[in-house]
Amino acid sequence: MNKILIIDDDKSINELIKVNLELSGFDVIQAYDGTIGFALCKQEIPDLIILDVMMPNIDGYTVAKRIRENKNLENIPILMLTALGFLENKVKGFNIGVDDYLVKPFEMDELLVRVKALLKRTNSIPVSVVIKEISTIGDITLLSESYEVKILDKKIKLTPIEFDILNVLVQNHGCMVSSSKLLKEIWGYQEDDDVETIRVHIRHLRSKLDKISNGKKYIQTVYGGGYKLMPYGLTQKD
Repeated sequence: MNKILIIDDDKSINELIKVNLELSGFDVIQAYDGTIGFALCKQEIPDLIILDVMMPNIDGYTVAKRIRENKNLENIPILMLTALGFLENKVKGFNIGVDDYLVKPFEMDELLVRVKALLKRTNSIPVSVVIKEISTIGDITLLSESYEVKILDKKIKLTPIEFDILNVLVQNHGCMVSSSKLLKEIWGYQEDDDVETIRVHIRHLRSKLDKISNGKKYIQTVYGGGYKLMPYGLTQKD
């Protein structure tokens, strides 16, 4: 049974989420502020965290940052709840390492879909690696057990989401993958107006690949379409 930690100071929302998650078969732990929530996270090691932004003592962004900096907790998926639907707030969360966002007020069915998609994606290894066609293409080798990517003789660790994005691109053998397809494959839902989610994670992934790529670019943007992998990389001369 998956264990989910809810960290939200609004007791009515916290309880409503708890009841619906338990009805769906989840084991639920509750916290009503960020300090206690982070302590429970270290103690219980949940499978997923539902985290509110605006809370007393420390806010959700701070809690998320502390989780991502803790070696025992860094790969736990975080679904952030916020009344702030502004793009800059979502980008801030994604830059910290939040996996998904849900803007209040939300439908409980949508929350359950997001929770199940995140748990499915992070169940031991990325979903897209469960049936693996290839692990090497061109200069790139994926190391699924350690969430690492190797380019020629150098390697770097990725987050689970970054690894999944790169793996989807690899499995498509250099063909263009739309933002909508990435949202559906990795997060389990399709929202054409939420492309900023993909853009932020692609930017982070590119930044890491740049550290080991010897100046080559391996992810190409197809404007108005999506992204495709360049297996042998592109130089500025290309």
